[in-house]
Amino acid sequence: MNNKDYMKMAIELARNTVGQTAPNPAVGAVIVSEGRIVGMGAHLKAGEPHAEVYALRMAGEKAKGATAYVTLEPCSHHGKTPPCANALIDAGITEVYVAMQDPNPLVGGRGIERLKDAGITVHVGLLEEEAYSLNDVFFHYIETNRPYVTLKSAVSLDGKVATKTGDSKWITGSEARQDVHAERHQHDAILVGVGTVEKDDPSLTTRYGEGISPIRVILDRTLRLPSDAVVLQDDSVETWIITTKKAKNETKRMFSQHVTVLAVEGDSISIDDVLHMLGDRGVTSVFVEGGPTINGSFLEAGAFQKVITYVAPKLIGGTGAPTSFEGNGIATMQDTLELTIESVEQIGDDIKIISKRRCSDVYRYR
Repeated sequence: MNNKDYMKMAIELARNTVGQTAPNPAVGAVIVSEGRIVGMGAHLKAGEPHAEVYALRMAGEKAKGATAYVTLEPCSHHGKTPPCANALIDAGITEVYVAMQDPNPLVGGRGIERLKDAGITVHVGLLEEEAYSLNDVFFHYIETNRPYVTLKSAVSLDGKVATKTGDSKWITGSEARQDVHAERHQHDAILVGVGTVEKDDPSLTTRYGEGISPIRVILDRTLRLPSDAVVLQDDSVETWIITTKKAKNETKRMFSQHVTVLAVEGDSISIDDVLHMLGDRGVTSVFVEGGPTINGSFLEAGAFQKVITYVAPKLIGGTGAPTSFEGNGIATMQDTLELTIESVEQIGDDIKIISKRRCSDVYRYR
């Protein structure tokens, strides 16, 4: 095995924890001594030891004189856990390969400098792009203090999300619907509009192994949510309702303890206000499942980073059948937001397409 192979292994270790480390990044580490892997680890959950610590524990005395491969610059500050750069130094590591520098201003090259000051040989940039893609959510949040937004749609081959009568169950098959739960698992919050709750009465939970369900966020300008809605009755998951000053205080008091009502200034809810509000409360990623109207609002605001589209081999047709993005839309082709198709895969009978905003369109570390 060579240096790239060891870093690939560290990246795979980190990839297995994506969705469960927020607000921290997913990080993997591998320690190699005399051509043999003696330690490996991944950060599993915020507040628990970092990847380097788990790898060092496994390596024990074999860490002395060894080489470490880490997907993200080791931290140099005291947070909930001690600095990982110090742990590598104290263990006697003599060489470190770092996939990428940490854009977090609390780290920002300081961890690398601390390793170098201790006489450790440091290489930065091995498989940097692969490492970046692991934590684009974390980096976006660090750079903007706003959550990373994924827009999800399930459409027919002709781009419809329902028939002209509003019937939408089910456009995609069971395999694709199960995959949606896996995607939910990787986000801090699920966001819908009140119309989706009124129409479908969804639970908005994650039925994916033992995954923790994200916070449910509902946009409801006048607090017209039905009192018997599942999201209000089910207290297994937090529900945040974002409303306006128009909402009546007596209505707010009707909700149970697991429901939090947040009001924006003014009479309307802007997507910008929503994302600032969520970011200030530590939400790093949002999975938007709100239907054509909500999707249209995010599109017009240019407030998204990724689009996941499930395409079913069905034809619906009809000018009255809704498409996945409604609202005013984009006026000219020159103003359209360009995407890069990242992956295409078949899930059951359906196709899953993952697209991301082009780098020139989004705030990105470099």
